[in-house]
Amino acid sequence: MSRKIKLIWDFKGPVCHKTAEHHAIHLKEFAQMENLPFYDIGFIEISEMHAITFVIVDNPNMKTYRDTLKPHRGELV
Repeated sequence: MSRKIKLIWDFKGPVCHKTAEHHAIHLKEFAQMENLPFYDIGFIEISEMHAITFVIVDNPNMKTYRDTLKPHRGELV
């Protein structure tokens, strides 16, 4: 069984929540256009001035997402 990786994009500022929400839409579109599997794509408001967008993928697919979309960070799930 492959490890799951969460790739994360950070957004900060007064409109970070809307930006993160919009970025999640583009992540879903990218995954569908490239026919790439994923477990979950979403966004979370960390605070009033910090939100994240994330995609959870299997380790073998992580490199395609990482190299193309340049996430800010990643973590094991």
